[in-house]
Amino acid sequence: MSSKSESVAAQLFWQDLRRSTQSRIGLGRTGDALPTARVLEFRAAHAAARDAVHMPLDVAALGERIAALGIGEPVHVRSRAGDRAEYLRRPDLGRLPAGSPDPAIGSDLSGVPRGNADIGFVLADGLSPRALTDHGPATVAALIEGLAPHYSIAAPVLATQARVALGDHIAEAMGVATVVVLIGERPGLSVADSLGIYLTHLPHPGRTDADRNCVSNIHPPEGLGYRQAAKVVAGLVSGARVLGRSGVDLKDTSRADALGAGEIISIASDRD
Repeated sequence: MSSKSESVAAQLFWQDLRRSTQSRIGLGRTGDALPTARVLEFRAAHAAARDAVHMPLDVAALGERIAALGIGEPVHVRSRAGDRAEYLRRPDLGRLPAGSPDPAIGSDLSGVPRGNADIGFVLADGLSPRALTDHGPATVAALIEGLAPHYSIAAPVLATQARVALGDHIAEAMGVATVVVLIGERPGLSVADSLGIYLTHLPHPGRTDADRNCVSNIHPPEGLGYRQAAKVVAGLVSGARVLGRSGVDLKDTSRADALGAGEIISIASDRD
């Protein structure tokens, strides 16, 4: 086979594989370097990822879209990180609500209405405010569709300069049994607008990642769809209420065929 034929065959091989992944594979080469087009694509993806991290969340615009879903007027809270630069340097501050570090004075969550709802939604900018802007409202709409017929839902909260654990403080102020935190995930060179959901049952400050369940990579059409993500969350909420906890002992049963959800939850419980 001639070198030209080998080159064409190689291009077709990588072209077929690229249809099934967003990873950068089979980029080719020009001499000892990558082709110019591939280098420019990489730089554009890197710029998009950086922009996604630093783009400020338009709280007012997002709040209007969330309010239109009919579960209450959103409240805006902030973490203890004063700005984006401090948020990136100090992840610990993003996990705490704004306010005095003196426990006697407390945190500034006074605007969060307290109730006894089953579920509370916290929409956090995280490391990709763009993801929350692009996918947050549609994801919340799908969650409401799947959860509202069975559970009471508190008015939503928008959180800026926020990490996942900030949701525990907000949930305690809300008085909800389960908190669902929608947060912009760390942008990559393939996806800059991926949304994640973190579910914590019986939330309170001090919970760890082992106490949570995560549904990630929400960014249709390439990633997980809104209704599919909502179906997983609904299954996790149901399972958490049966087990009395979320986290490592709680498994996603939304795709289970051979066993019923109750049977799988029982198996998880029997390991304790």
